[in-house]
Amino acid sequence: MKSYASAHWEGSPKDGTGTLDTKSGVLKSSPYSAKARFEGGTSQTTPEEMIGAAHAGCYTMALGFGLMRAGINQKSIHTEAEVEVILGEKGANITGIKLKTTVVAPGADAAKIKETAEEAKKNCPVSKALSGVPSITLEVEAKV
Repeated sequence: MKSYASAHWEGSPKDGTGTLDTKSGVLKSSPYSAKARFEGGTSQTTPEEMIGAAHAGCYTMALGFGLMRAGINQKSIHTEAEVEVILGEKGANITGIKLKTTVVAPGADAAKIKETAEEAKKNCPVSKALSGVPSITLEVEAKV
């Protein structure tokens, strides 16, 4: 399985703007810019926001499969990802990712959920791809 995306940029790196597209069409001419990336704002996406979405999505799926293998029937899993990027002298660096997940699994063992959650963090493909990030943390809430 292969996935495809593209980026197009117009203007200077600092003041220009770009668009992002995916072959699936989920992203279609989605705007992004350095201003949104380093100064904030919500009308445009950033590479870090997309990394957060990819990480939260991959992790949630990995956790779901892990819980299934552990015999835990979850009702729902909700994961948030906070990706921090710092602009330094040598450019931008992702310095940390905080994952926060809530698992609703009535009657399940909370300790087993937390153990499975940590394994999913280590083994989801996006976590592995992001192994160069200095800090990836996980907070787990088990609603049992």
